[in-house]
Amino acid sequence: MDDIFIGMAADGTRQTLDLRRANRHGLIAGATGTGKTVTLQGIVEGFSQAGVPCFVADVKGDLSGLAMAGSPAAKTHAAFAERAAAIGDTDWAYADNPVQFWDLFGEQGHPVRTTITEMGPLLLARLMDLNDVQEGVLQIAFHVADKDGLLLLDLDDLQAMLADCAGRADELTTSYGNVSKQSIGAIQRALLQLRSQGAEHFFGEPALDMADFIKTDDKGRGVVNILAADRLMASPKLYSTFLLWLMSELFEHLPEVGDPDKPVLCFFFDEAHLLFDAAPKALLEKIEQVVRLIRSKGVGIYFITQNPIDVPDTVAGQLGNRVQHALRAFTPRDQAAVRAAAETFRANPGVDVASAITELKVGEALVSLLQADGSPTPVERTLVKPPASRVGPITADERKVMIETDAIGAKYDVAVNRESAGELLAARAQEASASVAAAKATSDAEKAAAAQAKADAQEARAAAQASANSPWAKMATSAARAASSSIGRQVANEIGKQVFGTKSRGGSAAGGLLETVARGVLGNLFRGR
Repeated sequence: MDDIFIGMAADGTRQTLDLRRANRHGLIAGATGTGKTVTLQGIVEGFSQAGVPCFVADVKGDLSGLAMAGSPAAKTHAAFAERAAAIGDTDWAYADNPVQFWDLFGEQGHPVRTTITEMGPLLLARLMDLNDVQEGVLQIAFHVADKDGLLLLDLDDLQAMLADCAGRADELTTSYGNVSKQSIGAIQRALLQLRSQGAEHFFGEPALDMADFIKTDDKGRGVVNILAADRLMASPKLYSTFLLWLMSELFEHLPEVGDPDKPVLCFFFDEAHLLFDAAPKALLEKIEQVVRLIRSKGVGIYFITQNPIDVPDTVAGQLGNRVQHALRAFTPRDQAAVRAAAETFRANPGVDVASAITELKVGEALVSLLQADGSPTPVERTLVKPPASRVGPITADERKVMIETDAIGAKYDVAVNRESAGELLAARAQEASASVAAAKATSDAEKAAAAQAKADAQEARAAAQASANSPWAKMATSAARAASSSIGRQVANEIGKQVFGTKSRGGSAAGGLLETVARGVLGNLFRGR
């Protein structure tokens, strides 16, 4: 198959999408209820039949019907059969498509996860609506984590890393620039808001392996990956950031292939305006870069939106394949959109584009597709072919059976929590706390020992003093002194008699003096002086 049949033009020419130019991107636009979803469904079917894997964001739940063949019992059957006959599509028949269901919340499909590191600070800053200063602090946290060998896998890891940076704010400010605790606090609060939106389900492991997106079934049909995005639409920033991350991952991991015979993957981005609303300049430049360069990786990106002016000119200029359903020109903005859409098509003398856009019926569109030489075909008013799969959602039971019986559930359904920044920083903090506690215990023990020794010394002195001042001690001292005084006098007298002889009253003065000195010395000796 070299092309995908889109529909039949009013002049009877077949409108086909050349697979060799399908990686030049595209746009499907139109007001609500004009047939965009059915057109999208038919194009995805064509890619799958040609062996091209697809990714589709299912915003309303309608696209899950791609997994089941349509039925003659459906209320749309008569209209579809009539349309197929009108455009001469003799090959039209009901058929299913190989489908894998995904869901960021893990409820209507297999969980889709990525790590904080793979998301990167730029997209995270967009997701959290950070200002330039806060984004700078976030980049520093990523740099420090990389330098310290810390894996940032989930929101717990990032919060722990930011807390660590807050504790080292003075050190990091000297090395990398201002890291204020106020900025870190603002980022932490933004992370709490992300948790409230369910983003904690998105960050972690096992991370999505792109090889599970880009594959075919045993019949050679491209697998259609359907992301349940109905609940995700309540968190538009999470939705748009996820899809931008996915495109960026494809760009980073796929090899250069130039212009292949058919795309490696086709990516359909419903409600495309969410990607561009209030996006800062840096993010718009990132989107433009990815759209412009991913073509050489063999990936085609198709934006689906109600109004073509939702897509910035720098991106719209890269969209070569265009299907424009009806627009309503009730307001000045609507009228501007009609004029803008008319100017983007290659002119056709037989088609008044500005008038036709407001007159198109449901299932009818203005179509201009790239030819083999890369030039767009002149715009044609076209009846779009009917889809072969079910129009509308499948039942919850049908979805459950398909999720439980595909080949990838065992790989993604159970989360893995390996050692990363959160655990390592907690362990470091615990070790530091234990070290501080041990040092304090040692210091307290030393202080207690010193205090006990001092107390023991004071107690000993007090005991000695108390003993010395007791009545018994005083009596013993007095008795000893009295005894020594009496014995001293007696000994002194005896020595005096022996040395000086018996004193007479008329003894010499020298002899009396010597006797007195001798008695004093001996008396002191016996008294212990």
